[in-house]
Amino acid sequence: MQKYGVIMAGGGGTRFWPLSRQRTPKQLLNLSGRELMINEAIDRLSYIVDKNNIFILTNAAQVESMLKATKGRMNPKHILSEPASRNTAACIGYAAMEIIKKYEDGIMIITPSDAYIKETDKFTRVLIEAVKSAEEQDKLVTIGITPTFPATGYGYIRYDKSQKTAAKTVVEFKEKPDERTAKAYLATGDYAWNSGIFIWKASTILHKFEQLIPDIYADICKIGDAMGKEKEYDVIREVYPNIRKISIDYAIMETSAANGDVLVVPGEFGWNDVGSWDMIGALHESDENGNITLGDTLTINTTSSVIYSSQKLVAVIGVDNLVIVETSDAIMVCNKEKAQDVKLIVDQLHANGRKELL
Repeated sequence: MQKYGVIMAGGGGTRFWPLSRQRTPKQLLNLSGRELMINEAIDRLSYIVDKNNIFILTNAAQVESMLKATKGRMNPKHILSEPASRNTAACIGYAAMEIIKKYEDGIMIITPSDAYIKETDKFTRVLIEAVKSAEEQDKLVTIGITPTFPATGYGYIRYDKSQKTAAKTVVEFKEKPDERTAKAYLATGDYAWNSGIFIWKASTILHKFEQLIPDIYADICKIGDAMGKEKEYDVIREVYPNIRKISIDYAIMETSAANGDVLVVPGEFGWNDVGSWDMIGALHESDENGNITLGDTLTINTTSSVIYSSQKLVAVIGVDNLVIVETSDAIMVCNKEKAQDVKLIVDQLHANGRKELL
């Protein structure tokens, strides 16, 4: 079957403020020092998907930046604009309908735009197994990450490890656990981290929409009926913002797993979702004091900190376990243990009407 890559790139990356902004969110940043995260995602998929068959779904405010960032790497007509953020169910339904209506049914390989994957060759091998399973069965396939520590920031997938096949039946999805529960999960060997990477036929996922979320399916069908017609984008702008906001996990995956319709291919390929400043260690080596310093920085008697400078010298003395980020118009300082809460700054800026900082 034809294979299509679908990259979800509509997020705001608010935990990476002040570097990440509405028009240049995390996926449009070069955090690794090698390439923009969105381009790394395109390049990874291109090992098994023709670049002409890769699609990006992004927020309308980011389309211009996305076109510029990916120029020459993929078909610009495959950058699909979301008029409003409606979470992953709407995003995936939109992409599936685009493929069905304008091309031909095939395997969708859906990935986030902002995950870091160290070992592309291993990742590709896992994807090949997942694609094979999705081609052979009308089931939903996901990639599970073999846990390396009791993470409390990831969701978990429990699966039947007794099965000898590469793709194993998912028993259930679990929310982010506390540390004690995460340790118990690891001890059993029955769990994988939820990567948010999905593989299935476009027709299969749309059938699931029709079964499990008929209201969203009806909205996606309205958009589908307009595709290829003169009023296509008018209909999208009218219908899309009113689609119910829900993740694909809650809308489809959990119920489908309970019905035995979800498979997981566990794998280990140096995956990290790099969700906040404290996770930047996945991309950069720390120095002898445990610091990660990027840009013009100076540290004295400083340990276990992340320090980022975009322009000015950032000099730090006698601190531990901090995140310090300098940009042209803002400075952010927080304890590393509170790095997940950086999004609260963005919420407060919204509330205060500080649009120039968003």
